[in-house]
Amino acid sequence: MDIMEERYNPFTGKRVVPNLDDAVPAAALLGLEPPRFCEHCGRRMVVQVSPDGWWAKCSRHGVTDSKSLEHR
Repeated sequence: MDIMEERYNPFTGKRVVPNLDDAVPAAALLGLEPPRFCEHCGRRMVVQVSPDGWWAKCSRHGVTDSKSLEHR
């Protein structure tokens, strides 16, 4: 049995349901908006934006930053 981990939209905080579209802000699609919610648990994150990027911290899952996402 394959158990899928729950995921949350990092821009809305809503649980992601497979095969169901969830609105993503246009600025996020262009890479101009940092995530505001943790995609692992849906909690609101502390976000810091600077001229050269951003970082976001979940109290449970740690820090994500724009530099780490550039390598994907």
